[in-house]
Amino acid sequence: MSDEPGLEPTPPPAHPAYRQVTGLREIALAAYGPTALASVGTGAVLPILALTALDLGASVGTAAVVVALMGVGMVLGDLPAGALAARIGERRALLFAALAEGIGMVGAGLARSVIALAASVLVMGLAGSVFGLARHAYLTEVVPPWLRARALSTLGGVHRIGIFAGPFLGAVAVTHWGTRAAYAVGVTFAVLAALLVALVPDLARHTEEGRVSDASATERPASVISVLVAHRRVLTTLGIGVLAVAATRSARNAIVPLWAEAIGLDAASTSLVFGISGAADMLLFYPAGWAMDRFGRVHVAVPSMLVLGLGMVLVPFAGSFWSLVAVATVLGVGNGIGSGILMTLGADASPVAGRTQFLGGWRLMGDLGWAAGPALVSAVAVVASLGGAAAAMGAVAWLGAAWLRVWVPRYDPRRRAAESVSDPS
Repeated sequence: MSDEPGLEPTPPPAHPAYRQVTGLREIALAAYGPTALASVGTGAVLPILALTALDLGASVGTAAVVVALMGVGMVLGDLPAGALAARIGERRALLFAALAEGIGMVGAGLARSVIALAASVLVMGLAGSVFGLARHAYLTEVVPPWLRARALSTLGGVHRIGIFAGPFLGAVAVTHWGTRAAYAVGVTFAVLAALLVALVPDLARHTEEGRVSDASATERPASVISVLVAHRRVLTTLGIGVLAVAATRSARNAIVPLWAEAIGLDAASTSLVFGISGAADMLLFYPAGWAMDRFGRVHVAVPSMLVLGLGMVLVPFAGSFWSLVAVATVLGVGNGIGSGILMTLGADASPVAGRTQFLGGWRLMGDLGWAAGPALVSAVAVVASLGGAAAAMGAVAWLGAAWLRVWVPRYDPRRRAAESVSDPS
């Protein structure tokens, strides 16, 4: 990976417990290894959650609710995750999350009722929220602004690759030992992630006695609410753009399979459409980060939303397998060129004091947007049509692009660095 920056602004002061890095290779194993392992485990489990619920006697609707509880758990866990990481540190929070996710998978694998399965899925969602927050905060601390987008887009790319690869490992286990064997794969990778967190040193700065040199370590961290109130302006301006981005991305996952069914495609063909779109998405994560660092966040955020909006508007014109592949690929490219944008914008806007608490609120807005996307599709489809819902989400994407064009530059570290040079006072 080339880490040569286009502009190297003077970074803001980092958390005193960390030193900042000069290249991604320094943190590759510590930062990305646990995410890669945990994502493979999650990917192995996700496809069989609904099947497990059906095996336990749930209806199709109830099975869908059980699967949705993972997202509910992430929403419920965002703010507590920020408070937990602020109190015990990102590394301990990460270890806790990996173990908690493993426990949730054990519970799901052993569940003998729909309620037990639902509770286990909720725990997995809560753990995923803590895990994501801890990684987000860690990279924000140790990576300087000129390398930040590449670091966070790579984190997002590693997660996507793990989610993509996990189902294949799960399928092998299911073929040999039955449906519940996929949970064993998930637990194994969750434990491996926890072991990697425990064994690989992070970039904490230590004193000669081997303890973290952080004068603020004994201070009581600020409450999540107080931090969010103090930074309410960024949450109600740039944060609105976050809602639009997340809603459009999640709506894509709902509209494409529904449209595939509407034009008569079978399940295998629909999966192939998703696979091709996902490949386009995964291939773009590092170029997206490079472009954000090189040219500025707005030059990626706005095109991403414009392309996503174009893909949404084109959905009603896809009447065959290949035309839907083309449209889904447009959506995949739009999503891919925006890889890491939400985490990067949150990192740019986050304060040094109360960073983890702020990022908890930031991630909550993203997760709420993620939940709102399919709900908007459903609501518009009920009163109009599925094609109308796609067009409406295209409009949301384009309005989001306009909103981001106004607010993203105000928090870009490149602009802040330029302003600090022109006005030293």
